[in-house]
Amino acid sequence: MKNLHSTTRLSNGVEMPWLGLGTYKIQDGTESTNVVKTAIQHGYRSIDTATLYGNERGIGEGIIASEIDRKELFITTKVWNSDLGYEKTLAAFNESLTKLSLDYLDLYLIHWPVEGKFIEAWQALETLYIEGKVKAVGVCNFQIHHLEELMKDAKIKPMVNQVEYHPRLSQKELQAFCQQHGIQLEAWSPLMQGELLENKALQEIAERYNKTVAQVILRWDLQNGVITIPKSTNAYRIAENADIFDFELAPEDLKQIDMLNQNYRIGPDPDNFDF
Repeated sequence: MKNLHSTTRLSNGVEMPWLGLGTYKIQDGTESTNVVKTAIQHGYRSIDTATLYGNERGIGEGIIASEIDRKELFITTKVWNSDLGYEKTLAAFNESLTKLSLDYLDLYLIHWPVEGKFIEAWQALETLYIEGKVKAVGVCNFQIHHLEELMKDAKIKPMVNQVEYHPRLSQKELQAFCQQHGIQLEAWSPLMQGELLENKALQEIAERYNKTVAQVILRWDLQNGVITIPKSTNAYRIAENADIFDFELAPEDLKQIDMLNQNYRIGPDPDNFDF
């Protein structure tokens, strides 16, 4: 983990950056295009979006405008719940690819574990992977029992599980299961939508390292072996979030941050959602 280009190797050998740009709630068009251009200029190589976000077209335009070699980038998007199903998922993938103006994806994810639908959708992801249209496949918001059900008959195991992950929700049991099965954990909402920035314990740790609370949290993610994708539309924050490769949290500080866990979610419960 030396810089923004540092990667971890997924179970199939694909290299995925440790730090990326999240784009949830970033408006399609000029805003998403400019945010992607700014992030790439600051050294980001991983961009995460989703059909739900409605900004794939603007992100694609930002990629084009950056004039960077496609091979240097790692682009992720996700299939939404209403598109789960074998044929529907294949169609949704092609639509995302068109909006992003790309020939292939680096990572394609099932956004939520909709019962009765995610198995068939996973079969579509396997087809896309076998055909070489996507470099890696995975899931989001899957609990252990979802993963067990998925892997029962799967030809290919998920390579990534993107979940809500922050100091108030550290999901140690889920991470241990994923590690056991070669599934890379990835954090969404790593800063808990800003709710943790005023935490006194984190502020004290940040002061000792001459870093911000956000930088400490993102560094904690990486040192726990979790890929992280903080979202920002502000150029200063985008650069600041990436400035986490010149320090290392001591074991006692990692433990102190771990102790903040309350199994508290700000997003929906993967076992109880209705969308």
